[in-house]
Amino acid sequence: MLGEQRSIGRRAILSQIRKVGPLPRIELSEQTGISRATVTTITAELLDHGLIEEIPVEPKSKDLKRGRPKVDLKIRGDIFHVAGIKLANKSISIGICDFEGNLVSEYWSALPQTIYDEGELLATLTAELENATRATNLTLADLSAVGLGLAGIVDVVEGVVRWSPSLTTRNVKLRDALSQRLGKPVFIDNDANLVAKAEQYFGRGKNVSDFIVVTIENGVGMGIVLNNQLYRGTRGCGAEFGHTKVHLDGALCRCGQRGCLEAYVADYALLRELAVGTDMVGSADPAEDMAALIEAAKAGDKTANSVLDRAARMFAMGLANLVNIFDPKLIILSGERMQLDFLFADDVLASIRDIVVQVDAPPPEIIVHKWGDMMWATGAAAYAIEGLGELTLRELADNVA
Repeated sequence: MLGEQRSIGRRAILSQIRKVGPLPRIELSEQTGISRATVTTITAELLDHGLIEEIPVEPKSKDLKRGRPKVDLKIRGDIFHVAGIKLANKSISIGICDFEGNLVSEYWSALPQTIYDEGELLATLTAELENATRATNLTLADLSAVGLGLAGIVDVVEGVVRWSPSLTTRNVKLRDALSQRLGKPVFIDNDANLVAKAEQYFGRGKNVSDFIVVTIENGVGMGIVLNNQLYRGTRGCGAEFGHTKVHLDGALCRCGQRGCLEAYVADYALLRELAVGTDMVGSADPAEDMAALIEAAKAGDKTANSVLDRAARMFAMGLANLVNIFDPKLIILSGERMQLDFLFADDVLASIRDIVVQVDAPPPEIIVHKWGDMMWATGAAAYAIEGLGELTLRELADNVA
């Protein structure tokens, strides 16, 4: 019982130092509710194992002779390096961070294909990690853990990708296979969950207890943070906003079902609809077709405007349903693709306010956060830092015991 309490205390203290630090022991005790004596004991353990470090505090008084020099505690960044990987439709982004969460390097590369079998994907991820570490004068051996985000339904407990548009088969035990190949811990999750993790660590969700992140890329994703914890559901598919139904027996979604929100909002859905009765699409690059669609809409083309207007209405309806179900403090429309502003124009956001449950209180704030590709990778790195910290605390507990 005492050992379990000590383990909980270690997690709470390390988490608080990461969230608020640098800070002194006395404030750490006040903020966590853990006694000063226990804080002193636990922080001594964390210092011995190199997870935190002391940094001197400049005295406020000119009298330097009284008492011991004051120190604050902070995460020790250089003890570990981790890599965060975002596997996108036709590219890969990798961010290498230290244990404190500082981004050490960024790496991006185009990929020759969009769908892989398990062996192909493992080989691709390994090769790209080698390229990313080499560019930073590191090696794979210098990494202590790897986080991976990809589109689809991911069981994080079992480490299984139940379904992903990037894989040819279902139920791939990707975490263990990649961990065995790399010889280090691997943590995988749905990419939208890791955007929420990035927002929680580094972005607009910092110090917000309840918020929702909605991402628009080649599909529609969502990450949910409730009471400061990422919510995934019991099967790893508790936040599949893009696959909520907005039309019974409607348009075909790439997941194989019909009527999903994604089937009306994602790029492939917009281009599919535009291809019916027009010659506006058909280039080798879907990004060029999307640019042509948006330019045509801006120029007043009725068909292009009709496609985008319907997508915006469906998107607004989906966001309104999120408000009605969760009533979060904040909704963040996040990601590079949010530069496509037809989905969050003023009239679209205004329509959301009109169709949510009306009470005598303002609705949740909806903001747009336009990050680049590295947002996804830094979220994966933050996830790896969390997982590595937990593994290290378990080892510490075993050693102390």
